[in-house]
Amino acid sequence: MYLLTGKIRLWPLAFGLWFLIIVNLLSLNLSYSNFLVLLLTFFLQGSSTLFSTHRGAGAFYEVIPYKLMVLPAVVIGLWSLLALLVGGARFWHDTGGRLSQLVNPRVHLSAMWDTLRLRYLQGDGHGCNYPDEQFSHARRWFHHLVFYGFMLNLASTTVAAIYNHFLHRVAPYPFWSWPVVLGTVGGVGLLLGAAGLFWFKWQSDPEPANSNFRGMDLMFSLLLFLTSLTGLLLLALRETPAMGTLLAVHLGVVAGLFLTMPYGKFVHAIYRYAALLRNSIEQMHDE
Repeated sequence: MYLLTGKIRLWPLAFGLWFLIIVNLLSLNLSYSNFLVLLLTFFLQGSSTLFSTHRGAGAFYEVIPYKLMVLPAVVIGLWSLLALLVGGARFWHDTGGRLSQLVNPRVHLSAMWDTLRLRYLQGDGHGCNYPDEQFSHARRWFHHLVFYGFMLNLASTTVAAIYNHFLHRVAPYPFWSWPVVLGTVGGVGLLLGAAGLFWFKWQSDPEPANSNFRGMDLMFSLLLFLTSLTGLLLLALRETPAMGTLLAVHLGVVAGLFLTMPYGKFVHAIYRYAALLRNSIEQMHDE
């Protein structure tokens, strides 16, 4: 198995100098993003709009206009994606990978199969001895809940975008619609998985780990948990006066998650997949 190195490959490079500071300020970033969204909503829309009951198609956009909701999300999302791709490209280059190797579908199929079943968390069938010395598959299952929960939420957002832009069906959607069903199932999975990983990290022995990276792990799990929790609360209370506040808080949490995504625990998903690609290439070379 090709092992990951400890080198940090952040982009822009200047952010690498502030990496540990960013990690330690994740909680402040979350607070600032929530406060900023709430403050902007309050001043732009007024308290009567923020704390009123809104129902029917377009209810969310009565609180936060569509463009004000979507444009910052697109900018933040593209920035995070670019930073992740550049970091991944640097990792690939530093580990001796070639661009031509990435066009081999067999390599990706093998790496994706290992990813989808979390092969290297199986521990030869015994699981992981984490957070204590007893072997268990709990960590692997919590990772599954987080991974598939996140992917279902991504699918929910994608389907909602298709509904809005191509079918001209405006949110919020009925409970049994695809965006809501996918988001609910994914949200519950993400909530449980993030809570489990947070608890495991909290209970684990802090001595072997770098304290800064331990904090990064905890804050990432907390951000995922709050993203899911606020989303589910928004779904449950969307026809009450609490909807406006919950919408602003949820968007603030999501903004905090995506802003810190390239500089926190999430980057391990990119590097792990790249390492699995390298491992697949080496295995095929040995055949």
